[in-house]
Amino acid sequence: MIRFNQPMTEVWGIPTAIVISASSPVSSSQPESDDYLVQQCLQGNKQSFGQLYQRHQTKVRSTLYQLCGLDGLDDLVQDVFLRAWKGLSKFKRNAQFSTWLYRITWNVACDRRRAYAKDRARSVAVDDEQLQNFTDPEFAGQGSDRNHGLAQLHYQDLVQRGLMQLSIEHRTVLVLHDLEELPQKEIAQILGIPVGTVKSRLFHARSSLRKFLESQGVEL
Repeated sequence: MIRFNQPMTEVWGIPTAIVISASSPVSSSQPESDDYLVQQCLQGNKQSFGQLYQRHQTKVRSTLYQLCGLDGLDDLVQDVFLRAWKGLSKFKRNAQFSTWLYRITWNVACDRRRAYAKDRARSVAVDDEQLQNFTDPEFAGQGSDRNHGLAQLHYQDLVQRGLMQLSIEHRTVLVLHDLEELPQKEIAQILGIPVGTVKSRLFHARSSLRKFLESQGVEL
């Protein structure tokens, strides 16, 4: 899988010398708009796609992690931007680039979930034995900071497990709305469904996640 930091002559046909890594600052006092950068890409300014990658890769990575887990995450992120690069000429000017990119992210996540189901890949849920380690007696009495840290890790793992109990449709709406903080209207555009369906899925996803956490002893 191609990565941005590989010492290659080209990445997707873009000379690596002009591909901006996620850790490199953009030398501009006022960042250009996504629409402007897309137009620059279409006009042959390939460096602009590096700026789009830098701007959006953290959100894409976060969303994919919540939808698919950690396994193969780097490859999934690269797949999203590879599809975006190849399909950039089909991007419609009346849409937001971020909405279009989230749509690609959703498609990549769905493809991964289908592959897991077909190949019977292992679940990314935390093993029950690992969760029991958080209550191991050797950790008792070692200070409130450590106990608080372990409790936080425990809760985060339970939330991740709860998300994986949801269908991909319900999980996506919950992740985009409650974690990525996207408005319901934009989520509807990303998924190609009515706003009313977004609201319904969000309600059921929250209810299911709440029931799962309560079943694990979490007080809400």
